[in-house]
Amino acid sequence: MRMSRMLMPTLKEIPSDAEITSHQLMLRAGMIRKMASGIYNQLPMGIRVFRKVEDIIREEMNAKGAQEISCALLVPAELWQESGRWDVMGPEMFRLKDRNGRDYCLGPTHEETFTHIVRNEITSYKQLPLNLYQIETKFRDERRPRFGVMRTRNFTMKDAYSFDADQAGLDKSYDDMFDAYTRIFARCELDNSPVQADSGAMGGSASAEFMVKSEVGEDEIVFCSGCDYAANIEKATSVNHEASTEEMKEMSEIETPNVHTIEELQEFFKMEAGQFAKTLIYYADGKTVAVVVRGDRDVNETKVANAIGGAVEFELASEDTIKTVTGAEVGFAGPIGIKTDYLFIDQEIVDQRNVIIGANKTGYHIQNANFGRDFEGQVGDFRNVQEGDKCPKCGQPLEIMRGVEVGHIFKLGTKYSESMGATFLDQNGKSQPIIMGCYGIGVERTVAAVIEQHHDENGIIWPLALAPYHVVVVPVNVKKEEHLENAEKIYKELEAAGVEVLLDDRNERAGFKFKDSDLLGIPMRITVGKDIVDGKVEFKLRKEADKEIISVDEVLDRVKAEFAKNNVKLG
Repeated sequence: MRMSRMLMPTLKEIPSDAEITSHQLMLRAGMIRKMASGIYNQLPMGIRVFRKVEDIIREEMNAKGAQEISCALLVPAELWQESGRWDVMGPEMFRLKDRNGRDYCLGPTHEETFTHIVRNEITSYKQLPLNLYQIETKFRDERRPRFGVMRTRNFTMKDAYSFDADQAGLDKSYDDMFDAYTRIFARCELDNSPVQADSGAMGGSASAEFMVKSEVGEDEIVFCSGCDYAANIEKATSVNHEASTEEMKEMSEIETPNVHTIEELQEFFKMEAGQFAKTLIYYADGKTVAVVVRGDRDVNETKVANAIGGAVEFELASEDTIKTVTGAEVGFAGPIGIKTDYLFIDQEIVDQRNVIIGANKTGYHIQNANFGRDFEGQVGDFRNVQEGDKCPKCGQPLEIMRGVEVGHIFKLGTKYSESMGATFLDQNGKSQPIIMGCYGIGVERTVAAVIEQHHDENGIIWPLALAPYHVVVVPVNVKKEEHLENAEKIYKELEAAGVEVLLDDRNERAGFKFKDSDLLGIPMRITVGKDIVDGKVEFKLRKEADKEIISVDEVLDRVKAEFAKNNVKLG
């Protein structure tokens, strides 16, 4: 491709609304352009990279026996109503009506559609196992689109669904997809970690996220310093503190005027935060939920929502609701006598003795309260893990980092097949629900994550497998015949050999061209300049500072050597 003919609107300045490096560089390299909040158009340079990620995904999915299909983006409401998710998905789902008033949605995910296809085509165990996938656009009305293509309203996803006759089959399908994902991200040269995750609205018994460590990541990831334990903060657990052996003391009510927060309580009682138990009130689908955790802990809202079976609406209760369930002003809630639909007690509170709690009475707290003797509730793990907590697997300290999710795999089980009637006849002629798995990869998000890991102050540094073009040939002065003619010769030779090559035939200064080449992240640059009189050119790798002077006859072999070194197929 000749750069003089390309739509390649590179930018020298950082766009003011670009918050993170990948967003800035995608805009500056002319890969994308914003049309509205959370909506981006993909330009030629971007399309080429996105397609290469898709090709890698296809190759690895096909290698596992998966088959590609394409599902309609417009989905009838009836399918989502069958699964029970028409309301569960909440306001992120784009809903619309056709001219006859029938309800549809723009698919945010396609469990229902794939289940519908399979229930109409699969009747016998002899047709299983089966793995189907697509690479299609998804739509979600994100409340707060941000970070460029990291969180948008329309995006490309590879979603795959496995269909098996038994649990052993699902385990095999899940492991195959885990291996495929590992290979996909390795080929993208993306440093990532698979971590335990919450299944959320998708449902299922087990799931793993493939996370990329990043300071701009929206998720918090818990890693063990001593073993391979890793989990999303929503799923992570830690070892409980040892149960107290202290004798229970007599409970008493203490007047605490204008003392509402844990910090104020610490000052008032001259005690550490861990000696208090705080009670937080939530509103969940019309019901009230109280959660009691230690004063130095945060409530894990995902764990709480899962404990009540999931909730469309889940948020901290209003001041009026708190007054209704406690009978007191905000800041004095406690588990004794509270009037909520659910009362959850974190295990650490059960293991403590003589804690201080709110009295459900304005201006008062209770000291020496004890679980079992003075209050009860549903016990479980309802807290967030904190840095330094002990690993549940090996007991070593846990670390917390931010990360970006690029892939997610689920063991769905029979959640969708049972609700939607996707069954098969087993070897005994008995009808059984098909056992399902779900496996997703965000294409644009993967590309953004690669840029976050592969860049410098001059621009993107593409891995060879993802680069929009492998080589750029730069004649220093297009007005000099020997420069342009030799550049054309090298360009045509590389193109004939299957190399994706750019010819920068623009009438611009060499420095200007070099800056564009670095910004675009082209892995190899061949400069035709003053050395051409001796039959030589300059060869430079984008990821290295050094340059080589090689003969024109060596160019193709030198380029081929880079393909071999990077284990990337040529042509």
